[in-house]
Amino acid sequence: MATIRPRKRADGTISYTAQIRIHRDGQQVYQESQTFARKQAAKGWITQREAELAQPGGVERANRKGSTIKEMIDRYLIEMEKVRPLGRTKRATLTAIKGTELGSVADQDITCQRLVDYAIWRMSEEGGKVQPQTMGNDLAHLGSVLAIARPAWGYLIDPLAMPDARRVLKKMGYNMHSRERDRRPTLDELDRLLTHFQGIQSRRPTSINMLKMTAFALFSTRRQEEITRIRWADLDEVGCRVLVRDMKNPGQKIGNDVWCHLPPEAWAILKSMPKKCKQIFPYSAESTSTSWTRACQFLAIEDLHFHDLRHEGVSRLFEMNWDIPRVASVSGHRDWNSLRRYTHLRGNGDIYADWSWLDKVVKAPVKLGALTLK
Repeated sequence: MATIRPRKRADGTISYTAQIRIHRDGQQVYQESQTFARKQAAKGWITQREAELAQPGGVERANRKGSTIKEMIDRYLIEMEKVRPLGRTKRATLTAIKGTELGSVADQDITCQRLVDYAIWRMSEEGGKVQPQTMGNDLAHLGSVLAIARPAWGYLIDPLAMPDARRVLKKMGYNMHSRERDRRPTLDELDRLLTHFQGIQSRRPTSINMLKMTAFALFSTRRQEEITRIRWADLDEVGCRVLVRDMKNPGQKIGNDVWCHLPPEAWAILKSMPKKCKQIFPYSAESTSTSWTRACQFLAIEDLHFHDLRHEGVSRLFEMNWDIPRVASVSGHRDWNSLRRYTHLRGNGDIYADWSWLDKVVKAPVKLGALTLK
């Protein structure tokens, strides 16, 4: 049974409250109401809603409390952790989504419109003004939760909500794909950075040896997290190779261990480290990143990331006329399209052939602190 009751607002205008009640065997089993500005809209809602409730299981679905996105994310984090540890970025992103208004949305209420509204809000000043590429990553991480929650756990999720939302945002002009960086350090920038790190090392010998970390990252093309995980037991002395543990990969970030060749410059730097603990570079990746960022800020070097040393290293090998398989044996890439993102060539030849800093870095003393040796 449905009714429409007019109500007078404080400003004198009339609103219309549509109410649906369903009785079975003399008992009320369902009640729902909505308020509209026009009576015609109220009638239209009643017609549509009664048709939905008349479907098999319609009343049961409407009475279902449902589970929120926050609850789904919590379950996802627990269940996936049993299989393999989640990446730090993905965990942080999902945790942040839980704390937003979207986190309180129930499974059956997840629609394309809600996801689009959330994305636009996140890209606004109020929502943090994130870049479209960041928003694209957020939706990708949330999408991985929704893709499991519906078939594995029985949550009532529209399977088209997420793909439709991404399609709508693309039509609206938002480029959700990551922007390819082409930033490479200049020799002058590297000279200033290494001079700065050399000064820090002379004043605080037990601090992170950024001389070694910087030059090794450049010549080995390794990421900072990978460098800090390398162990002496991971070396292949005969083949000049190193086992890179948990190499970053879109489909498998944990347990993806890959043997990578080390160019002679990287091998010389690695062998100059003292064998006093199981890690070759026993430093924190986060602390390394902080040291790099502070140095760039102090020297007024703009938009240069530690990860750009990997770009520089890969591009250098191509400029030396190495072919794709040989470069990939160093970088660890599995396909050309991924490797292509790191190549921004400036010419031919090796600009580091007579680089004075290489000898200085190899000969630089290393003093590990008490905390590092634990």
